[in-house]
Amino acid sequence: METDRQITLNDGRLLGFAEYGEPRGEPLFFFHGWPSSRLEASMLTATAQKLQIRLIAADRPGFGLSSFQKGRHLSDWPADVVELADTLSLDRFSILGVSGGGPYAAACALKIPQRLGATGIASGFGPTDAPGALDKMRPLNRRLVKIGRRAPWLCRVVAWPDIRALKRDPEGYFTRTMADMPGPDQVTLEREEIRTCLQKAGQEAFRPGSRGAALENALIARPWGFRLEDIAIEVHLWHGELDRNVPAVMGRTVAAAIPNCRARFYEDEGHASLLANHQEAILGALSAMNK
Repeated sequence: METDRQITLNDGRLLGFAEYGEPRGEPLFFFHGWPSSRLEASMLTATAQKLQIRLIAADRPGFGLSSFQKGRHLSDWPADVVELADTLSLDRFSILGVSGGGPYAAACALKIPQRLGATGIASGFGPTDAPGALDKMRPLNRRLVKIGRRAPWLCRVVAWPDIRALKRDPEGYFTRTMADMPGPDQVTLEREEIRTCLQKAGQEAFRPGSRGAALENALIARPWGFRLEDIAIEVHLWHGELDRNVPAVMGRTVAAAIPNCRARFYEDEGHASLLANHQEAILGALSAMNK
């Protein structure tokens, strides 16, 4: 099962999404990383089919098939998720936010807990002002976070060389970016199916341009506009200790702030390798709690 669709939201924007796995399975919404798109979830297709999960992956505003939303905030995303769920006639569903999708999963846990069967965050971004949050981060990511805090309009300029390289020479781009990744991530990105998936997801992210990615960089880098401490429901969190895209200290900050957080840290995993190597356990845990 793999379908690309768009719905028109109440404010007239288009929201693009794709579905993978079992059409009649337990619904699980997948929130992609940054910058990425709905296509990122395709790497989980076989696992979703095996576990009888209906995996629904939506493009956030300004990515892929979704319209740009001027002046949006992290806390606006739950309303889009509810509209999509209502369109699909889903009363309850689980969610999984990966990397840059982590803050959006947290926002949903706070804003729409009554709709959620289970909430998961994998390799998720945390508050960037936490002590030591940027210390072990890859140089490009650290630079973009600092720009997002102080001068978000510069993000499009700084990121443009990477965007152009991703569009024109995705193989070369991934080969170069792998150089400063930890060993587990390098091994993961050498797997053709994962490498191809992430290349396509990254290219698709910039289908409508770079405005969405630039705005989202600022949203994640700056204060989120809500308190993790106010999340009342249980949140499951998975993070790799070797992660350099989103250092483990960010995961620990999120886990410590959410009152009812069940966190698991993996000593030998990085950023991409965590979900690739533990997808069955992660999806299975979230699906089981939604039944």
